[in-house]
Amino acid sequence: MIDKFKSTFIEEANELLSQIEETLLELEDAPTDSELLNKAFRAMHTVKGSSAMFGYEAISKFTHEVETALDRCRNGEILIDSAFIGLTLRARDHIRKLLDFDSPPEALIGEGAALLAEFHPYVAKQEEPETEKEVERRAAGRPSQGEERVDPAKAAQDRQPGLESTTWRVIFKPAPEIFKDGTKVITLIEELVALGEASVYPHIEGIPRLGALDPECCYCAWDVILTTRADENSIRDIFIFVAGQSELHISKIAKQGDEFANAKKLGEIFIERGLVSAETIGTVLESHKRIGETLVEQKVVSTDEVASALLEQEHLKKIQERKEVTGSIRVASDKLDSLVDLVGELVTLQARLSQTAFERQDSVLGSISEQFERLISQLRDNTMSIRMLPIGSTFNKFRRVVRDLSLELGKEVELQTEGAETELDKTVIERLSDPLVHIIRNSLDHGIESPEKRREAGKAIPGVIRLSARHSGAYVLIQVSDDGKGLDAEAIRHKGIERGLITQGQELSENDLFQLIFAPGFSTARVVTTVSGRGVGMDVVRREIDSLGGSVQLESKVGLGMTVTLKIPLTLAIIEGLLVKVAGDFYVVPLSSVDGCIEIRKDELEALGERRIFSYRNEFVPFVSLRGFFASEGDGPAISQIVIVQALDSRIGFVVDQVVGDYQTVIKPLGRMFKSVVGLSGATILGDGTVALILDVNRLSQVVQRESKVTISARIGVA
Repeated sequence: MIDKFKSTFIEEANELLSQIEETLLELEDAPTDSELLNKAFRAMHTVKGSSAMFGYEAISKFTHEVETALDRCRNGEILIDSAFIGLTLRARDHIRKLLDFDSPPEALIGEGAALLAEFHPYVAKQEEPETEKEVERRAAGRPSQGEERVDPAKAAQDRQPGLESTTWRVIFKPAPEIFKDGTKVITLIEELVALGEASVYPHIEGIPRLGALDPECCYCAWDVILTTRADENSIRDIFIFVAGQSELHISKIAKQGDEFANAKKLGEIFIERGLVSAETIGTVLESHKRIGETLVEQKVVSTDEVASALLEQEHLKKIQERKEVTGSIRVASDKLDSLVDLVGELVTLQARLSQTAFERQDSVLGSISEQFERLISQLRDNTMSIRMLPIGSTFNKFRRVVRDLSLELGKEVELQTEGAETELDKTVIERLSDPLVHIIRNSLDHGIESPEKRREAGKAIPGVIRLSARHSGAYVLIQVSDDGKGLDAEAIRHKGIERGLITQGQELSENDLFQLIFAPGFSTARVVTTVSGRGVGMDVVRREIDSLGGSVQLESKVGLGMTVTLKIPLTLAIIEGLLVKVAGDFYVVPLSSVDGCIEIRKDELEALGERRIFSYRNEFVPFVSLRGFFASEGDGPAISQIVIVQALDSRIGFVVDQVVGDYQTVIKPLGRMFKSVVGLSGATILGDGTVALILDVNRLSQVVQRESKVTISARIGVA
């Protein structure tokens, strides 16, 4: 059981560390934002408490020092700058390493000690003589102001799965003289808010005019509506050292699962708070007037008490709506993958059932097959939607990459993101990380100029890398653009000749020339550095995107920058396909790529001869005969079909013997033996057990363009 909770702790700790990294990067841009600072502190505090609870003592001790530094920032004792942010980010990375070990090796402990030594100037502060009250507090075992008040184990307990949330009403009225012993009341409220989701209403009606105000007196009170997994004792522990000199009322409003939001009326809240009697509320209701306004007019309650009650009502409604709309559970990704595999098998079985019903001409079986097909279709769509995740989580990782690399290169670069809510299959997102890192590193190293050169060119500082995502049919378009110097076509040509990729007099279009940067080992860098120069990077991008069934496009303008566009399929598990037949073999064309189908007679096909071009919608389109491409035996039928697909932003035709129809395709990977076969991206199993091969339309398009020696987008009348 403890291993299960440890696993949950590690998952949550990784989420918190990602949150810390993101928050610190935002804090670097807005160092005076107290909310961001508090967010980072709370996350670090939770990591410390949870790690102590589950026996990760090394993490708990290390994090305590980092938390202390953040707390001093909150108190205004330390100014936040890039050096502090960089050091805290390194500390975050160290905590991430410690999570991999129950007992960290000595080398890792030494690394942590070195980091803590760098934190020492931020943590250490000049000792001040203790007052008599401080001595009394320590003698009584009570913490001094600024020392830890919340038990870390309780903070960790609050995050344990399986515990129900409870909504509490906390009414806190400090004694007027509470400031005189050094108590910071606002710290108590912040610790209370840190226990969960809270709505706070401060009562300030008791503050006198400036002439009568005593700065050593507290005139405020607070109403806090808190939804948390912590129990009442955990809430009381926060106020344990001020309970004797303050009024504290804690009452339970509702537990998780209670239907309270719509039923809780303003009058009921007043009665629960003891502000009015039920008889008074009944009398007001009979007058058919607004309860709050009427009670204020009758001076039964104050406007502050009405506002506080309304805040409680709104808090309850918000919690209820979130419970109804966004309730979620944590599921291991391998279980989700297993579910998708099972759905894939069901899709294959459904195809077999449909085939059997068609062959037997059984109307009853056919009806069952149609209903089964509808249900499987819904199940497939729902299962695939569960795997869809917003790409924003991946985008956020690159802020750190840009920050660290720009510092290393001495450049000022800003990362802008757009379309973070765009959803992709989780498997696709996982495989996109490496290609995007290489593209961003390439933009930083080769694209964005140094501040001096940007000033000479009249460009703004800092430079900008823009990362965006948007849906386009069954694909997602991800663009990485920069406002740097763009690609140097002559440098690429010279390197291409040097590497033997092209010949001295070979004529290439600018786009074809740019494609050379994807060749393995290609680099225009003159000096090998930690960032570039070894030719490893862009070839990884092309290889990984090809394996995803996607494509890469480049656009560049000298002096203005470069844009890399990745066209990625939404999912790699189940797709809609167009089933075609060639000489007894079956192939699947991804339906999202299909533009249309036309018939062509055998004599018309032969008349086209070696030109391999036909006219389609006032455009010359190249084509390839799949019968010839895959060396199928026999002659083609009297009438063939040309399937026109959209590939690499242009059209291409596939000549097939027969178009069978739409087919739900469960993608199965090809074995290692067939990985190098050009034009195929996978396989699927048909209803009768036959294997159909899935066409890689992008790779086939490249082959056709190379062999036909024509531009796909050539217009009518162009020779």
